[in-house]
Amino acid sequence: MEPIKKICVCGAGTMGSGIAQIAAQSGFNVIQFDVNSEMLFKSQSAIESDLKKLVGREKITASQQEEIKQRIVFTSEIKNCCADIIIEAVVENKKIKQQLFDELCLINDSTTIFATNTSSISVSELSVNKNYASRFAGMHFFNPAQIMKLVEIIRAAGTGEDVIETLVQLSKQLGKTPVVCNDAPGFIVNRVARHYYLEAMQLLEEEAASVEAIDKVMEATGFKMGPFKLMDLIGMDVNYSVSNIVWEALGKPERLKPSTIQKNKVAANELGKKTGKGFYEY
Repeated sequence: MEPIKKICVCGAGTMGSGIAQIAAQSGFNVIQFDVNSEMLFKSQSAIESDLKKLVGREKITASQQEEIKQRIVFTSEIKNCCADIIIEAVVENKKIKQQLFDELCLINDSTTIFATNTSSISVSELSVNKNYASRFAGMHFFNPAQIMKLVEIIRAAGTGEDVIETLVQLSKQLGKTPVVCNDAPGFIVNRVARHYYLEAMQLLEEEAASVEAIDKVMEATGFKMGPFKLMDLIGMDVNYSVSNIVWEALGKPERLKPSTIQKNKVAANELGKKTGKGFYEY
């Protein structure tokens, strides 16, 4: 396949913004798309703020900062979303994602690669019976995308091996560590991590220890962030949604049953950092 030169990131939330930033920092021309103009403005402000910090820490120069900013085009018009690869990072909703890819397929050529940043929806189901199925795969970044090194490359049922190879190479160009896996509920990280969150909330429910104590112990054993701090960072709604999707996909095993504590947090809109309150207050 031809080398990737232009990347389009669909979705200007935290993940989409981070992916767009690291792509521009790595020398790619980037299109950042979102139907919500306010989200685009927030993304642009967040990227500029992050780049300014990098200059202050002497990670990049002021001239490099300007060059990176110039590589990103922000747009709310889907007709502008033409690129060598489209990375989707919109809301975790199968129907919305499929509709977006169907629209993108109409305005891109037959060599464009389509990648979804979904953290839990079946990649194979998203591309089943689609004429772009052989050019479709999962490319799961982790929050914050401009910092975290791991990228899961998920092979769907119809994904061509040349596409997987291209995504692995692209990940390396972005300074990431790619790990390839086949499509399965929760892929690798979210499947394994369910226990990290669920057992922590089980301990809390049993009043065995406090939020602070559990986080402190896990961080003392080598984890960079305790389970409650991590849930607050990811977003309670996102984390709870992933738990439900994995639980249902695996036949609702008792060991993976989503926590009532987290369900109540979502209902109260205590989603973590993005709302100012989760397990902690911000």
